[in-house]
Parts: sequence; C-alpha cells; structure tokens
Amino acid sequence: MAHILIVGAGLGGLPAAYELRHLLPHHHQITLVSNQPKFTFVPSLPWVGLGLRSLDRIQLELAKIVPRHGIEFIHDSITAIDPRLHQVTLSNRTLDYDYVVIATGPELALDALPGLGPETGYTQSICNPHHALLAREAWERYLQDPGAIVVGAAPGASCFGPAYEFALLAHHTLRRKGLRDRVAITLVTPEPYAGHLGIGGMANSRWLIRAMLADRHVDVIDNAAISQIEPDAVHLADGRKLPFKYAMILPPFRGPRFLREAPRLTDAKGFVPVLPTYRHPEFDSVYAVGVVTQLKPVEPTPIPIGVPKVGQMTEEMVMTVAHNIALDLGVISGQPIKPTLQAICFADFGDTGALFLADPLLPDSEGHRRRAFTTKGVWVSWAKTAFEKYFMDKMRVGWTMPWFERIGLRAIGLPLVESIVPESELIQVKG
Repeated sequence: MAHILIVGAGLGGLPAAYELRHLLPHHHQITLVSNQPKFTFVPSLPWVGLGLRSLDRIQLELAKIVPRHGIEFIHDSITAIDPRLHQVTLSNRTLDYDYVVIATGPELALDALPGLGPETGYTQSICNPHHALLAREAWERYLQDPGAIVVGAAPGASCFGPAYEFALLAHHTLRRKGLRDRVAITLVTPEPYAGHLGIGGMANSRWLIRAMLADRHVDVIDNAAISQIEPDAVHLADGRKLPFKYAMILPPFRGPRFLREAPRLTDAKGFVPVLPTYRHPEFDSVYAVGVVTQLKPVEPTPIPIGVPKVGQMTEEMVMTVAHNIALDLGVISGQPIKPTLQAICFADFGDTGALFLADPLLPDSEGHRRRAFTTKGVWVSWAKTAFEKYFMDKMRVGWTMPWFERIGLRAIGLPLVESIVPESELIQVKG
C-alpha cells in the first residue's frame, strides 16, 4: 500500500486528489492537506472584489465533499517538509508519505514593495479569498466618494489577466452607476507592452487589449516599474506619481516558506523545479502542479516578470502527475506522459470579454507556436460564467476531467497530455 499526500486543495490539489483516487485502487491511501477549509474557484475573484459575485457561490466546504470520495482530508498548516525522509510536519504532528504532490499555490510577496498589499500597505489584491473580500469592502467605501483608480502589477508579477479584467470591470461597473465620467482609470504594468501577458503575447493580443482599453478610456503605462506606494499615490521608478482613491496592484508570487526552507527542493523564489513528468529532478517521491511549479520565460524582459500558469495548464499537470504515479506503482501500463502546456483563458470585461488560446503557452526560441488565437464578444463573458458553474459541479461530484471533456478538447486539437517517447524508440522510428 502506498500513501500519496497532496499539499494544497485549490485548482491543482483538489483535482489531483480526485484523479489519483480515480486511478488508484482503494488500498492506496490518499490524503489531502490544506490550510484552508474551503475550495475556492480563484478565476472568479475579480468579480468578488468588485461586488459582482458572492464569495459563497465560488467556494465548497472541503470537509463535506472530500471524505465521501475515499480521500482523507486534514485541515492544517504544514510547517516543514523533508523530502529525504518522506515526511511533512503539521502544527502538532508529522505525516509520512510515499509520494507527495505539491499543489500549494503561491505565497504573495507583499514585502516586494513598500506600501504593497491590503494588510500592511495601501493597495488591494484579488489573489486569494480574504483579499478579494477586503477589496470589495474598500470598493464599497470608494463608491461613496469616487476618484482616480490605479490598477496594475508589481515588478516580478506573473499573472496579468486579472489586472486587465479588474480595470475593465471597474469601468463597466462605474458606467452602470453613472460615475464613470468622474473617474480616471490608469493601468500600469511591468510587461514590455500591454497584452504581453508574461508569454510574449499571442496572435493579436497586443492590439486587442490596447484597443479595448483605449475604447474605454483606460490610460496604459506599460514597461513600467512601481517603486513604492503611499496612501494616495503609486510611485514609478522613472519618477512619475499616480494619485489614486482606489488601487488594485497584483503582487509577485513565490513558493511558501516551508518549501523555500527545504534544502534543494525549490529555486530561490520557492518554485519547484520539475522534469517533463512533473516529478522533481532530485527527489523521486516529489511531484508538483500549478503555480508553485517552476516555468522559465523564453526570453528576459526589460523589467523582470514571471510566467503565468493558467487553470487548463494546471489540469494538464494534474493528469500527468496522477498517471505517472499510477504507472510508477504498477497500477497501469504504458509510457509516462507530460502536459502539452496548452492554454485557454476566458476574461470577462463586463459588456464583453476576450478569449485567448496559446498552443503551447510559451513560444519557441524563434517566437513561434503551433497555434495562437484571440477573439472577443459578450459570449465570452457568458462562457466564463458557465465554466465557473461547470467546474464547481465537477469539484462537488469528484471529477477532474470527465471523458466527454477530454474527447471534446481532443476534437479541437487540445489533447492536454502526450506520451514521452523513450529516445531508443525515437531512434528506431527515425531509422
């Protein structure tokens, strides 16, 4: 019998537990540990921050849904991990494991800039449920006395889509309330250009995003580094000062402290390096999925930024890890697999939305992808709402990627995972 431990119960951890339970016989034990009592559908947090969605609608009680699928759930914080001893330390006990799947999501590096963050600074964030609620409370106060808005990302940030969503949703909300003409909205980003998205752009994303921002009179300052934040102003490294009544600035991400403190487990920022199988290159018992995995940009940018790991990519990683653990245990036969790292993203802008497809997420060294596609329309907003409901239903019933979803994605050329062909077989094929 093997004990598989999943650390984190978000968009990577909960599906990983379900996929492993689906693949492995029940004499193998699966334990899910989370420092949060609820699963949250994070892509909907921009709506929560602006009061357009209740938090309850996008959360599930883990203690109610996880055990009924034959998975042990532990609500506790991990304080240390020792991959050599195959052990994690909780607040008052230790757990041994045969395999661990690290799916913690990020820690927010709110100390990256003076004045950043809601707790000890002057800006809002929508990167976790608590911050989204604080952002909503601040937004409700702001509506009583509106003024300039600054939305953006700090240097080193890696997920830029929510900033664009928030800026354009704020525009839409203010227009509906008859307040838009009293408010200047500025978007500031460390991307080399708006629409770069941390992935070198895709298709016409640069022009699509710029046009949508310009049509809604949102000023854009790109290739810009925020240096510090005061109670009523964002300061840029070039000396410019952006006054605000409300600011939402996305922070950089890093791995949680207990990962960073484990020797040779992560890089300097706490991200877990992985092989194509999403196994750790040094510790055979360690796998990782989601934002906490290391993914290096194709090329450096003038201001350092990270690479996003979107929801579909996380599902690909989950399928990869579960398959490869089952293969290692002898439960299934065949070849190891790897994620294709294809990405589909839905962004809601209120009166319209944008869909982005990148195949794969990162271009090759010459800037090419197999496919890249962007489009817009109000139907994208409806599609994001429908997908939120579908994903929440999947998490309720214990599905990761049902057969009909896999067939549908393959039918449009998005197979999600692919076999890793041994070099010896490649030589035979070429011969």
